Formats: sequence, structure tokens, C-alpha cells
Amino acid sequence: MSGATDDEERLVPLSALQHYSYCPRQCGLIHLEQVFEENVSTLRGRAVHRLVDEPETEQDHGVRIARALPLYSHRHGLIGKADLVEFLPDGTPYPVEYKHGRRHARLHDDLQLAGQALCLEEMMGHPVLVGAIFHFSSRRRREVPITESLRAAVVHTAEAVRRMLDDGRLPPPAKDASLCRNCSLVDLCQPDLLRARSTLRRLRQSLYIPEDAL
Repeated sequence: MSGATDDEERLVPLSALQHYSYCPRQCGLIHLEQVFEENVSTLRGRAVHRLVDEPETEQDHGVRIARALPLYSHRHGLIGKADLVEFLPDGTPYPVEYKHGRRHARLHDDLQLAGQALCLEEMMGHPVLVGAIFHFSSRRRREVPITESLRAAVVHTAEAVRRMLDDGRLPPPAKDASLCRNCSLVDLCQPDLLRARSTLRRLRQSLYIPEDAL
């Protein structure tokens, strides 16, 4: 989606950018069917986010720090909140997204951060050229430039999420089965069964076997 968003158009949660980038089906289960299951990874992530779940503002050496800051973008149809935003002395926002793992670049995390940057630009009237992912396990920040390609990916992903929500159908499982190993929704998703059915369907079509013959 590009340009202004109609009031009646479906808003996309910022977290859905991360979910869809990781696996569209995971995003559909969470944001379309409203289901969720916990595993070790999600529990660790929830524990980390408790550090920034309560709205709070403080000053530190001229930098205003806001936690759990509500965000929105009318232009891009986004809504959510930032774990932490540092406002530099000139008012420039610097978003920081908390993740429980070790310091490692992941596009789906960067997309969520870039979505926050687009919201902050619209809300605050300041360009946001950089933000950071705080990787709790290594206690280190990874700075993320908010590039033009990353901005375009946010817009493209938001459009894809909105189409999925409007269509109302779950996407197929991710082709990369390794993504399913750490997903808490694997039992609800049943990706192996769905992949097996898809393989059987393709085999039947290639052999021209009538469906009622199987």
C-alpha cells in the first residue's frame, strides 16, 4: 500500500511485519485466527519485554527515554508500540527494539524496527535514519540503518499482510522447514502434513491420476 490510508482500511500491527517476514502462515495464525502458543523462545521473549512493557519516561544526560510508546502511521496504515525510544536533544527519535536472542542480524526484526521508524517520522516530524535492536542474551545493541530498501520492504510487507487479512485465508507453510523448528505454533500449523498433501497433489497432477482414484 502507498499513499494515504482510508479510515476504514485495516490497520496492520507492527508485530505482524515481523511475523509475516518470518513466515506468512505464522502471521495468519496469530493475526487472522487469533491463536498463539508459548514455547521456551516466546517465554524468554515475553520476559525480556517485561522490562519495557510499562509506559515510562525519564531523562538521561539530555536524552529523553520513553518506554512502551504507542505508535501509528496513517500514511502506511500501521499501529503498535515501540519498546523504547530515545529522543535526542534536537528531538530526533531513536527506536530500540528488544529481542531475547544473541546479537545476530535478522531481516524480520529489522522490518519491525523500520516500521516503528516510519511511524515516528509521521508522528514527530523528524527523519529517523537509524535505530537499534537490543539483543538481551548478549546485552548488546545492533544498530540498523533505516535504508530506502528497508522502508520499501515495510510498505510491501504491510500490503501483503493487509491482503492476507482481507482475504481471510491462511497462507501455506513456509518452504524452509527449518523455520518451523523454533515456532511455538508448529502443532497448530501442522506444516509437515500440509507439505505432504501438497507433494501428493503435485504428484497426482503430474501423473494425471484422477482425484477419486486415490
